[in-house]
Amino acid sequence: MNEKIIRFTAHKDYFKLNEELPKAVKLNIPDWFKKLEHSTEAKTVKGCIPFLQTLTYGYVFSLPQDFILKHNSFSKDEIKTTLIASIEEDYGYNLNVRDRPEQHSTEQIKGSPYSKKNSNLFVNKILNPWIIKTPPGYSCLFVSPLNNSDDRFSIIPGIVDTDTFPLYINFPFVVNGDKYPVLDTELKKGTPYVQVIPFKRDSWKMNISEIEENSKNNFWLKKGKYFLQHLHNYKNLFWNKKTTWK
Repeated sequence: MNEKIIRFTAHKDYFKLNEELPKAVKLNIPDWFKKLEHSTEAKTVKGCIPFLQTLTYGYVFSLPQDFILKHNSFSKDEIKTTLIASIEEDYGYNLNVRDRPEQHSTEQIKGSPYSKKNSNLFVNKILNPWIIKTPPGYSCLFVSPLNNSDDRFSIIPGIVDTDTFPLYINFPFVVNGDKYPVLDTELKKGTPYVQVIPFKRDSWKMNISEIEENSKNNFWLKKGKYFLQHLHNYKNLFWNKKTTWK
């Protein structure tokens, strides 16, 4: 089997802390999903393979220490959003600060939905201690954990060619200002904040056409009754099980 390898490397001073290592996102399935029941009498999303795959596809980064997130708060004569370490003494330094906090000005996302969501304030970054390396021809999509994100904040999605980019990838995030116009909260160590989905880059060409009537009717004649009577239709008929993420 031609198994692909994605490599996560960190500076030795951080690596020896052994704090919140990257892990397969399948190890982060939420409890509410695990508790769901799925039966012919009461079908739930637990029986939906496309939904399940969002919870099991790729890898996840979690916060390495506690942080205090203050949004739309008054500080030093200005309104702003800040992300600071809760207790720096735990490590002797703030894992999210280098020479200075990293931010994007409001002008960089002016007019976007993110700007409005973030109350038109500066966009802060979560600093990632891991360099990511994928095989040639593979990139990574970065999103908030799919169907399992924190309701207080979310990263701005992005794609990076991680086969050639040799540096740290940091993650700008916006606060859910629609729900929390003002926020003073603690983001606990271990909070998942980004899902890493490696994928192969390909060139595509679009084709648009109408369905062939005979093929559509033929499918439903053969499979329509099965769809009505069976619980795991998509899984049994169409799904190609992927290699376990590890």
